[in-house]
Amino acid sequence: MSSLDDLFKASFRNEIYKSAKLAPNGHAKFNGKQPAVSEPEDEDMEAGPTAPPDDDEDYGPDIPDDEEGRFFGGGVTQEENEILDYMEGQESADIAPEKIDTAWLRKLALNFEKKITKNAELRAKFEDDPTKFMGSEADLDTDVKALSILAEHPELYGEFAKLGCVGSLVGLLAHENTDIAIDAIEIVAELTDEDVEAEEVQWRGIVDAMVEADLLDLLVSNFRRFEEGNESDRSGVYHALSVLENLASQVSLSEKIGQDTEVLKWLLQRIQKKESPVTQNKQYSAEVLAILLQSSPLNRRKLCELDGVDILLQLLAAYRKRDPVKGTEEEEFVENVFDSLTCVVDESEGKQKFVEAEGVELCLIMIREGKMSKPRALRLMDHALAGQAGAEVAEKLVDAAGLKVVFSMFMKKQDGATTEHLLGIFSSLLRALPAGEAGRIRTLAKFVEKDYEKIEKLVKLRRDYAKKVAAVDDEIRSEQTKLDAEEKEEMADEWLSRRLDAGLFCLQTVDVILAWLVAEDAGAEKRIRTLFADRDETLAVVKATIQEQLDTIVGDTEEETMTKEMLTTLVQFLT
Repeated sequence: MSSLDDLFKASFRNEIYKSAKLAPNGHAKFNGKQPAVSEPEDEDMEAGPTAPPDDDEDYGPDIPDDEEGRFFGGGVTQEENEILDYMEGQESADIAPEKIDTAWLRKLALNFEKKITKNAELRAKFEDDPTKFMGSEADLDTDVKALSILAEHPELYGEFAKLGCVGSLVGLLAHENTDIAIDAIEIVAELTDEDVEAEEVQWRGIVDAMVEADLLDLLVSNFRRFEEGNESDRSGVYHALSVLENLASQVSLSEKIGQDTEVLKWLLQRIQKKESPVTQNKQYSAEVLAILLQSSPLNRRKLCELDGVDILLQLLAAYRKRDPVKGTEEEEFVENVFDSLTCVVDESEGKQKFVEAEGVELCLIMIREGKMSKPRALRLMDHALAGQAGAEVAEKLVDAAGLKVVFSMFMKKQDGATTEHLLGIFSSLLRALPAGEAGRIRTLAKFVEKDYEKIEKLVKLRRDYAKKVAAVDDEIRSEQTKLDAEEKEEMADEWLSRRLDAGLFCLQTVDVILAWLVAEDAGAEKRIRTLFADRDETLAVVKATIQEQLDTIVGDTEEETMTKEMLTTLVQFLT
């Protein structure tokens, strides 16, 4: 007996074949192809009706003259032609469109529920004979697709949920016919898409109803039953990933996905699947993973419990020296894996796993020998070292001969992003490495070697950043003279953004590094003071920048408290 899926697909194909089209030459076309019977090639062979007789030929007494051409013309009189021409010229707008409102929705919902019930009853009654419920399956599938129009009317989302249709739609994700389940997933993706012009309360209302109807677990179960070797199932996986991406825009939902389901586990398994070339679904799985990790520290910690750091590093190891082809799914895949790992190492658990899985060593290889991977590995290292928990990473970097790698890179001409990450690494090393330990001594030695060449470059960079920030500050001060207090408050975020774009963060980072060197090495302090004196400057400019950082710390988290203590101590050495 044929499988249900085969019969279901065949029913739609048959509908297409039933409709014959007329080709421009007047022949019937079936499904866009010429019929199998070919025309005779003999041009002398007569075919079709006999040509009309000449005008002077006698038609016979019983056949009237065909004055209107009704037999060999179009079969329509001149008067009828005029009527048809008039009707064709009327605007389609004369036909009033159906009004999409609450009454329409209730009618739609009633029909939708009837189709679900009828299909369920026929399936139960004729379980062993799919042909008996195949028609109801096709009708249900059509009604599911018709729900797509709701995405254009988000004002009806609340009513749609009240009518219970959201639960019914989500329930179809468990339908035995995977084609119906896939269509239901696609509709869910459309209704929750960010492009839908829904208000927050409307979007959240329908999403909450979906989640309450067990949407997340049903998505996971479909991930398991879909076979991506099948084109339809492959599409189902893609739309299911799209639903996850839509929901992850809300932190609470993102955390629910990561904590209450096995989505993270499935995504890790999916991105490890060997493919050549990398498919769209593998790339999309990596992208959704990155989104879930970016939005929630809880998800990042959960990934560590799943040995996710080790898995991500193994995936990246293939690109130590080899680059993915530009513009391909593989290139985006690698970007997303780097993004995921960069998020995870922001957590203390992630840093620890990063060290254990030899992530520092892999990054140093990429920084030395990689191409596409080089700047991404540098950014990853910057994040792994950041914060008080970066001490273990810092010690590993020194032990793995990483100082030579990063300082050599610093002395070469680099772009702005690379320089920013290098400065971040230097600042983190000086903050995290224990005083008096070999690692810290070796780091300080790098700054003073070769007649303080690194310090000279730091001072030069500082002047460049300070000049750009000063220019923006002048513009802002000019704008402030024209605004009242309330308007200034409204503009505060924009002004800060402009200052950061001009290089404020890098300026602050350089000054923290210089302050550390002044505090810890007498020779470095003397050289820094001399370099500033060349431009009639003193360490007061460095002190002012650090004081500004102190003034902006308003929180009382452990990290913020320790940062405040560190900056307060450094300021004392800059008098």
